[in-house]
Amino acid sequence: MISVKNLSKSYKLDNGEEVEALKNINLEVKEGEIVGILGTSGSGKTSLLRILRGVEKFDEGEFTIGRYTIKPDSSQFYYNQIKKETAIHLQRSFGIWPESVMDNVLRKLYAAKYGDEGDVPLEEALDQFESEAIDIIKLVDLYEKKDHLASVLSGGEKQRLIMARQIAKKPKVMLLDEPATMACPKTKQEILDAIKKANEELGITVVFVSHLPEIHKFLADRVILLDDGEIVKEGAPDEIIEEFLSDIDEPVDIDIESTDETVIKAHDIDKRFYLLKGKNVLHMKDVNLDVNRENVLSLVGPSGAGKTILLRMLGGLDLPDSGEVTFKLVKADGGKEEIVWVNIEKASLDRMEVRRNLGFMHQEFALMYYATIQNQLAVKLGHKRWDMVEEAKERAREQGLPDILLDALYQLTDLPEREAKARLEQIGLDPSILDELFPKFPETLIKEEVKDLFEALDLPLDILPRKSYELSGGQKVRAMLALVLVSKPDILLLDEPFGDLDPKTLRTVSNSLKRICKEFGTTIVMVSHNTDFIKELSNRAVFIDQGLLKDDTEDVERLVDDFIGFCHADYLM
Repeated sequence: MISVKNLSKSYKLDNGEEVEALKNINLEVKEGEIVGILGTSGSGKTSLLRILRGVEKFDEGEFTIGRYTIKPDSSQFYYNQIKKETAIHLQRSFGIWPESVMDNVLRKLYAAKYGDEGDVPLEEALDQFESEAIDIIKLVDLYEKKDHLASVLSGGEKQRLIMARQIAKKPKVMLLDEPATMACPKTKQEILDAIKKANEELGITVVFVSHLPEIHKFLADRVILLDDGEIVKEGAPDEIIEEFLSDIDEPVDIDIESTDETVIKAHDIDKRFYLLKGKNVLHMKDVNLDVNRENVLSLVGPSGAGKTILLRMLGGLDLPDSGEVTFKLVKADGGKEEIVWVNIEKASLDRMEVRRNLGFMHQEFALMYYATIQNQLAVKLGHKRWDMVEEAKERAREQGLPDILLDALYQLTDLPEREAKARLEQIGLDPSILDELFPKFPETLIKEEVKDLFEALDLPLDILPRKSYELSGGQKVRAMLALVLVSKPDILLLDEPFGDLDPKTLRTVSNSLKRICKEFGTTIVMVSHNTDFIKELSNRAVFIDQGLLKDDTEDVERLVDDFIGFCHADYLM
């Protein structure tokens, strides 16, 4: 079915340097087989999958899918034939129409026959393909949702709809790149079940990439281990996984224990979300939660339970309909200390001081590709370092900006860049106002400023002048952590920023966070779906479902095991 012979691929970086992504790959995949590709970030997994799809050129060798053989000098005609033989599902891909499940599948069936998905007469398509569409929708267990708009589906349902649309193309080969990435165990199980059914009932050959050993164990007949662009071993899933994890770091021997001092209080939080004709989609109510200093608290629950919403309300990025979130602030006045509780919803200089000691890492948090690590650290220190913030207050006074407006602008520095710019444009302000108020820290002083932090994160200082694409996968994640931690925040809010990491890189991140917590006494509240990571790092966990806090315990292992059972996650058993 698939044959790859002596295939190699290199990329050229902006500085002219050439990086070998794939080196002399040889691979055979039988018809109807499920083959997994395993390896760390940057090992070449996605490059290989994109070449097999016919959307990425290569330098040497050849590959065959079905009747067609592709070489580096093959014409576009043959690449187009390969695209007809295959279907691909890329990482975090949600290419679906804002229509019903049925219409989405009908469009793809119509396009498979007539070649145009954009201008489909849906009534005609329904007459021709209704029975076939229903069979496909049943295959991915979406029959009860066939008339629902794609926009109201859960994350897992959207992923299965994407799968249905790919099946509608009648591919001989399905190529899947982290198809269950960033999903909760329940959603992952639904997606994995759909892949198995497509293989078993339709005979579709599957080649998939995943960094999660448990997914390979559940799905794959055979696993290929890629390392630095080369196939180093292939065989049974258990054998290859053991090889892959043979050099994983041991967990550092550090116990993280919280104090009895409360630093965040969420009191009587109530928030409703509506979608379409006033229908209530999620109602968070009776949320009462205290966070103690040096808690490493995980918010656990299925997709759509309200975890990210709660985290953003704790960070003051979304506001509750009623109730309040307050932070403990110790103010020094004339040698005396005063404790005040600051409402994160109300703009003030006190809230600005709370935010200065708060770090937020979003799901979509990413390094800017156009700036060096040193430059990005300088920008972040301009936002968070004490003396830089005091200088910003002085600039605001000189420009006649009221304290409340200054704090409202300062809040935007904790948002993703795109969201911050959009909010500024909505009120008619140029995004450059943030750079004027909070100019970056001198880059020449960065190395000395970050030396201790980089040591705790096991990062070499020589990455400072590099850009993100010049770092390994693990270095990128730890560099992102460095951006959040460079100002030594008292409290860190993490929204599933590590969901795409292989277990070896994730262990490095976990060990780094333990060192940071121990050295700086950092309090962490995080959302994560990675059950091993939660067990390894957390000293407390809260289970959330349908907007309700249903369990709160320091017995993290018990709660996580209960959650796996709640999700019926067979792949984790």
